[in-house]
Amino acid sequence: RQRVENNGAYPESIALVLWGTDNIKTYGESLAQVMLMVGVIPMPDALGRVNKLEIISLEDLGRPRIDVVVNCSGVFRDLFVNQMNLLDRAVKLAAEQDEPYEMNYVRKHAVEQAEELGLSIRDAATRIFSNASGSYSSNVNLAVENSSWNDESQLQDMYLNRKSFAFNSDTPGAGMETKTEIFKSALSKVDVTFQNLDSSEISLTDVSHYFDSDPTKLVAGVRKDGKMPSSFIADTTTANAQVRSLSETVRLDSRTKLLNPKWYEGMLASGYEGTREIQKRLNNTLGWSATSGQVDNWVYEDANDVYMKDPEMQKRLMETNPNSFRKMVANFLEANGRGYWETSDENIERLRNLYMEVEDRIEGVEN
Repeated sequence: RQRVENNGAYPESIALVLWGTDNIKTYGESLAQVMLMVGVIPMPDALGRVNKLEIISLEDLGRPRIDVVVNCSGVFRDLFVNQMNLLDRAVKLAAEQDEPYEMNYVRKHAVEQAEELGLSIRDAATRIFSNASGSYSSNVNLAVENSSWNDESQLQDMYLNRKSFAFNSDTPGAGMETKTEIFKSALSKVDVTFQNLDSSEISLTDVSHYFDSDPTKLVAGVRKDGKMPSSFIADTTTANAQVRSLSETVRLDSRTKLLNPKWYEGMLASGYEGTREIQKRLNNTLGWSATSGQVDNWVYEDANDVYMKDPEMQKRLMETNPNSFRKMVANFLEANGRGYWETSDENIERLRNLYMEVEDRIEGVEN
């Protein structure tokens, strides 16, 4: 509904993430979201096992069938093979309905892809992707953590190479099959990227998994018009569920943790590990800039004011965990160097000097 209000039209395709433990906690909330997007309802058989599917009529649905590109985490792939089977069958069922394209975007895109890639409509409607069997994550998080990437296209290639294995309900024993071209083709039609947030303990910058699975800039990279998709986060941490833009969610997250004195004072009081937590959160913020571009400049500016400008704060960080402090300084310089943070020459000069000072202190060089 928010998308309709904002742009006057439904998105034709949504890329979303399915997490293993989250779906255990929520009893399959995001599975239901995918089913409803394509307009299919799972039904129990005579023994009560949910393994049947029924199409929801367009009249009952009251809107077009929305296409999906589903990125399953490696844990989800391991735990929920039956559910992946149901989802794949549901998308293919929607694609095979003889309905007008303007009311069935799943079919519209599957027909386009079938022609483009020389496939049957059923194969072209492949939408349930994950890693190869035994493999986990896109490794974008590791590259960002170690600053071992040249440019964003390198991160996007990693994502494409590692997350483009598809589940096929027509050959259920075959495992995950490489379907890079279908994956790219499906992503090129995406208008909205979307993730669920269902734990108040773990938010967007607490862990690197969230940005590691975010395909926002990748979608812009593979779309023919290069357009950035809209990015939304559904916050279901309370009974009053909210759908917010990704940028708004990052702002909230920064204000409640990284820039919140109650949070960072608590972290500093816990010593070595607390300082590492602060650095990790800054690094994850950098990750969101790299994958989505949805981090406001002031987040880095205010974080720099809190942690880098105050000599007393510098001293506390240095004393509790010099290596994490050095990484924090490097993260700020990297954010600026990669074009994610515009700031004064004075701030950059301070950070460069600070980095050399910390380096010397760690190496034990006396001035």
